[in-house]
Amino acid sequence: MKEKIIIFDTSLRDGEQSLRTSLNIEKKLKIALALEKLNIDIIEVGFPISSPEDFNAIVNISKVLKKSKICSLARCVKKDIDAAAEAMKISKNFRIHIFLGTSPLHIQSKLKKNFSEILELSVSSIKYAKRYTNDIEFSCEDASRTPIDNLCYIVEQTIKAGASTINIPDTVGYATPNEFSKVIQHLYNSVPNINKAIISVHCHNDLGMAVANSIAAIQFGARQIEGTINGIGERAGNTALEEVIMAIKIKEDLLNVYTNIDHKKIYETSKIISRVCQVFIPSNKAIVGSNAFSHSSGIHQDGIIKNRKNYEIIIPESIGFKKHKLNLTSRSGRAAIKYHMQMMGYNETEYNIESLYTAFLKLADNKGQVFDYELETLAFIDPIEYNTNYFNLKNFDIHYQLTGNIIVKLEVSCGENIRTKIIQTKIGIFHAIFSILNDISNLSMTLKKITLFSEGNKIENSGQVNVTIIYKKRKFYGIGTSHNIFKSFIKSIIHVLNDIWKSQKVFLKLIKNSHQHSLKN
Repeated sequence: MKEKIIIFDTSLRDGEQSLRTSLNIEKKLKIALALEKLNIDIIEVGFPISSPEDFNAIVNISKVLKKSKICSLARCVKKDIDAAAEAMKISKNFRIHIFLGTSPLHIQSKLKKNFSEILELSVSSIKYAKRYTNDIEFSCEDASRTPIDNLCYIVEQTIKAGASTINIPDTVGYATPNEFSKVIQHLYNSVPNINKAIISVHCHNDLGMAVANSIAAIQFGARQIEGTINGIGERAGNTALEEVIMAIKIKEDLLNVYTNIDHKKIYETSKIISRVCQVFIPSNKAIVGSNAFSHSSGIHQDGIIKNRKNYEIIIPESIGFKKHKLNLTSRSGRAAIKYHMQMMGYNETEYNIESLYTAFLKLADNKGQVFDYELETLAFIDPIEYNTNYFNLKNFDIHYQLTGNIIVKLEVSCGENIRTKIIQTKIGIFHAIFSILNDISNLSMTLKKITLFSEGNKIENSGQVNVTIIYKKRKFYGIGTSHNIFKSFIKSIIHVLNDIWKSQKVFLKLIKNSHQHSLKN
């Protein structure tokens, strides 16, 4: 019979500790509700004694969480435990999480005590906390560097004192999966009352092995995994829960365990936490990275087109990701070209695949990734037309006045005509630039996303700007580089304007060809 793995999220406690600025109550509530929607079993919402703001946030979260169990952290100090209980008392279902260092390094250099004193303090704190709840978790901080006999003894005594969950943290990400699994195995073989508590693990990622250590612990009896969404946390971060959850799902038969997680909410939850915490998700991040389901190799793309299982072990839609992507790069083959053209509604008889592929490779070698609308343009207009830009920046000026006003002036050539427009604003130079170019081009565009890559601390320093623009429900992507970030932005928009112009030429050409074909028939 498969056993359940309890998922314990500490994004609001351990995760927040790593952020540049603290989260306000509104942001914490948003994260807590997203985690509950994901069906996280236990949400560690903070360390209430640490600040009045953290205490108040926990009080407010306690009011709204209905399904997930709420948990607060406390040292082995009575006032910490009192604060944790007070902050969560509105909730009918809460846990107090007590921790204390157990390794010789922590005991001697940090706590200035001996092992006997640590043991006595741990036991007395658990007994004190039980006046508030029977759900007590005790963490042996730095467990992976604690002598195994000492660890076994303190685990036995804290279970005897009333701890219902014992957490074995790899606090500094020191252990390897083989070492960590032996610790868990030894506990189960040596602690006589081990089955009276849930064994949990909390692994850090300093050596990049947090997820591997967590999975190894599951194989040897751990039944609660602690971590954070996107792996945010101290130093190199925590166990990335989405990775553990999907590993359990994909390897369910091997591990013989399961979770109650709503897998289709994983991607959405990851994006919410990334946005609220302002922590960028690397494109190659497992499970939730933008490239997690992207394929660039021609061999891989051909395999994906024939059967997704050839190169995907996870169905993107199963975690709420819309679909896989076949990135068009110089490594793409004819199969990917045909696939993209088919997705745009074109039959192979409507274009010459060899001519298109030759033109595509030339463009891909020059710019990297090629987008659908560029492929479409290459297929239906000749190279001279493709390499001709209708819109070109002639001049721009941004003038700051003593009154606080900013004058933005752009001069753009549109074919043989030159158009000039000036906007006066107090804030929003980027908005002013976009408005001017929208007016000059006579297009109704929407700026969906702007990404700035600047060097140094000042936005005006040299850099690159990437934009995503919506035009007639279609996404266009522009890139601009310059020694001035505003000029980079202008160039990125003009990049898009020219792509839209070329796309419109294709549309008009296809309409004309269709009309001529109708007349012949």
